[in-house]
Amino acid sequence: MNPMITTFDKQLHREQVVALWQAVFGYEADHNVPQLVIDKKLEFGDGLFFVALDDQTVVGTVMAGYDGHRGWIYSIAVAPEYRKQSVGSALLDFAERKLTQIGCLKINLQIMEGNEAVENFYLANGYLTENRISMGKGVPDNIVRN
Repeated sequence: MNPMITTFDKQLHREQVVALWQAVFGYEADHNVPQLVIDKKLEFGDGLFFVALDDQTVVGTVMAGYDGHRGWIYSIAVAPEYRKQSVGSALLDFAERKLTQIGCLKINLQIMEGNEAVENFYLANGYLTENRISMGKGVPDNIVRN
C-alpha cells in the first residue's frame, strides 16, 4: 500500500487517531492518554505529527520531535489490518525526511523492553541498538484529564 501521509489536522483526524491509539497501544499510564498527548503535541506546535491515510481513513500515525540537536521518533501506530503493507516504513521515512530538512543530526527512539517485533522493524529500517539506560520521571501536575 502507498498511503498518503500528511500533517495531523485536529478537525479531520483527532477522533480517528484516538481510536487507533486506543486499539494499538492500549494505554495504561495517565501521561499516555491519547487526548492529552494530542493536545500537548499541538500546543507545542512543531508540526511533527503525521497521519497515513487510505482515502479519508487514518490507518497510521507517527509522532516525532526535535530539540535543536537530536530528533526523536516518539511513536508509530499502524492499524492491524494495514500492517505488513509498508505503512509503518512509509511513516518512518516521512518523519526522518522532515527531521533531516530541519537540520537534525541524529534520530533516537525508545522501545519497550521485550517488544521484539518493533525492535526488528527499526533494525530493518537502519536503526541500531545503543547501550543506554532510559530514565523518566512523571510530572503529575501537568496531567489534566478532560
